[in-house]
Amino acid sequence: MRVIEDDRRFLMREDPMERVRRMLQRRGEWLRGRTGDNVTQMHYARLGTLTGEMEFAAGREGLEPGVVRREVAEGRMVIPANIRHVELEPMAIGFAAKCKVNANIGNSAVTSGGREELGKLKAAILAGADTVMDLSTGRDIPQIRESILRHSPVPVGTVPIYEALERVPSRDPRDLDIDLMLRVIEEQARQGVDYMTIHAGILREHLPLVKGRLTGIVSRGGGLMAGWMLHHEKQNFLYTHFDQISEIFQKYDVTYSLGDSLRPGCLHDATDEAQVAELRTLGELARKAWAMDVQTMIEGPGHIPLDQVAHNMRLEAEICHGAPFYVLGPLVVDISPGYDHLASAIGAAAAGASGASMLCYITPKEHLGLPDEEDVRQGTIAYKIAAHAADIARRRPGARDWDDELSRARFAFDWNRQFALAIDPETAQHYHDETLPQDSMRSAHFCSMCGPKYCPMETARAALAEGNGDKKR
Repeated sequence: MRVIEDDRRFLMREDPMERVRRMLQRRGEWLRGRTGDNVTQMHYARLGTLTGEMEFAAGREGLEPGVVRREVAEGRMVIPANIRHVELEPMAIGFAAKCKVNANIGNSAVTSGGREELGKLKAAILAGADTVMDLSTGRDIPQIRESILRHSPVPVGTVPIYEALERVPSRDPRDLDIDLMLRVIEEQARQGVDYMTIHAGILREHLPLVKGRLTGIVSRGGGLMAGWMLHHEKQNFLYTHFDQISEIFQKYDVTYSLGDSLRPGCLHDATDEAQVAELRTLGELARKAWAMDVQTMIEGPGHIPLDQVAHNMRLEAEICHGAPFYVLGPLVVDISPGYDHLASAIGAAAAGASGASMLCYITPKEHLGLPDEEDVRQGTIAYKIAAHAADIARRRPGARDWDDELSRARFAFDWNRQFALAIDPETAQHYHDETLPQDSMRSAHFCSMCGPKYCPMETARAALAEGNGDKKR
C-alpha cells in the first residue's frame, strides 16, 4: 500500500497551496549558495553533485538518486526547476521515470483573466497534472504568470513568443526581433518559469516542404516564425541566436522544450518530410544545448495515425539522441471535435507505452474554443489514465499495484474503498449513488447494473464456497 499512497499523494486531493507552503523552506535550503553563471541540474549532475532536487525526484520515482543523476547528466532526463520558482516540488521527465502529463492553461485575447486561470491551475493540479503551461495570449500576461508561479507546486512552462508579440508596438509579427525576444525570455526566466517552448527548429529551407500538406503549419509559434522568415528572407533568429538563449537558461536553470513548429495538424500530414526535417534540426539543437549543460526535451507531433505512433517515438529517440519526448496527444483520428480528449488519449497511451516521456493533454474544447475549468479537469483525467496505462505497459515498478488494490476492493464489494482508489472518486461515487442512493447500498454485494441476482462475482463466489464445502464433507 505504501507505493499506492505515495503515488496518489502527487496525483490529487491535497490543496496545491499546502504543497507550496511545505516546499518553500525546504527548497530554499537546497538553493542556498547555488550561484554562478551555470546553475542547471545538468551542470551539477555532470560535476557528480547530487542535488536536493535530484534526491527528491528520485524518491517520487522509486529510483536510486544516482540513477537520476546519471540520466540527467546524459540528457535522457530533465528536472525542470528554475531557481526562482522556490515553491516547486521537483519532478523528473524521462524514459526511466513514470510517464508525465502536462495541462495547458492561459487566457486569450477574447476571454478569461487571472482569477479564471488560477481556477484552471487548481483544477489541473487536483486532477493530477505533473506540469502546467501558461499559454496566455491576451492581456496582463506577466501578472497572470506571476500569480500562477506563486500558486503552483508543479513546474510551469511558457511560450515566450506569445508575450513578445503582444509587446511589439505594431502587433505585426514581422516586426519581432531577437532583442525583444531575449528580453522577454530573460524576464520570464527571472520570474521563475521552469521550461519554455522555443521555436528554433523551423528553418527557411523547411518551408517549401509544407506545400503538399492539407493543414499547413498549425503551430502558432511556428506560423509566426515562418511568416517572419518569408518577409525578411532571413534565417530563423531563434536558431541563429540559440547560444544566447542558452546563456539565459544557464543562469536560472530553465529547461528547453524545443517546439515542433512543423508538427502535423491532421493525419494526412503525419510523418511527412517537413516534420522529419525539423526533427533533425531539433536533434542538432539538443546537442548544442547539452554542450552548455542546459536541460532539453523535444516536443512531438499532434496528429498521427495509430499505426505510426510507435514509429514516431523510435524516430525521435534516434534523431534526438534519447532526449525526453513531450508529445501533444497525438490525435489518432480527425473526426472527433468535442471528443478530442478521448481520441487523443488513445494516441497518448500508445505514445507513452512506446517511449514518450510526457503527454500534453487535449481537452474536449480542442479546435473549438478556450477550455474552461471543467474542460481542464476532463482533459487532465483522460491523460492521467493514458499515462498510467503507459506505465503499466512499460512495467514501471509498482505501477499496477494501484489497479490490483482497486480490483481487490471491487471483488470484496468495498464500495468506499473503490471510490477512494478511483482516479476520479467524486464521479465514481456519483454514478454509483444516483441509482442506489441508500446508505445500506454501500455494503450491498451488487450494483444497479446486475442487481442482487445476476452479479457474476457474487454468484461465482457462492459457487466456489459451496464447492469447497462439498470437498470438506
